[in-house]
Amino acid sequence: MTDLAGRRAFVGGGANGIGASVVRRLVADGAQVFIADRDVLAAEALAQEVGASSACIDLSDYDQVKAFAGQPFDILVNCAGVDQHAFFTHTSVEEWNRLMAVNLYSVLNTTHLLLPAMQAGGHGRIVNIASEAGRMGSRGGAVYAASKGAVIAFTRSIARESARYGVTANVITPGPIDTPLLRQAVAEGGDRLLDAMCSSTLVGRLGTPDEVAAAVSFLVSREAAYITGEVLGVSGGMGCGQ
Repeated sequence: MTDLAGRRAFVGGGANGIGASVVRRLVADGAQVFIADRDVLAAEALAQEVGASSACIDLSDYDQVKAFAGQPFDILVNCAGVDQHAFFTHTSVEEWNRLMAVNLYSVLNTTHLLLPAMQAGGHGRIVNIASEAGRMGSRGGAVYAASKGAVIAFTRSIARESARYGVTANVITPGPIDTPLLRQAVAEGGDRLLDAMCSSTLVGRLGTPDEVAAAVSFLVSREAAYITGEVLGVSGGMGCGQ
């Protein structure tokens, strides 16, 4: 178990799915965790369950994030995300803006507001949850893939800018993970879609949110101080060779 005693973590999009598993793992590791999410009921329930704190925040709104960024955090994990299931020519500008706002702008906002205190304190860990789609592309998810690819490029740039301050920044790119969001997509696409997702991995199965959370736990630990600017695929080998 990673020792995060005395560390304060801001988990964006931490109320459900991968984010909720990250919250549970960081609390178990000893961190004081703050959950930021638009799903206020789920965030409050999880906070009460694990002994964290929470607030209803639209992370794509800079001013809303700013209102809660007055206290320093050692750890920033961005998990907020929305998916896309349509060919690009069947999408609208409104859909593009929503995907970019949640998947990319939320990362820009939290980093811009929390990174200065990390740099001033000489220590920080940033982990952004992207997707293998950001490296491989995605049929039926072009804008989603673009937003996640941007998160990868942004995180690597922040790693370059922040290493001298003792701040690391890394990206995790999950493959198909068994979350409510994925199950909703499977319900719409049927068993063939689920089979296709599993066969796209080398291990032939869906991943679990806890497996992603375990990777986050390591990357925010003291033991990972020499790891920055990296893209870690937690995808059952889906991105092998990319």
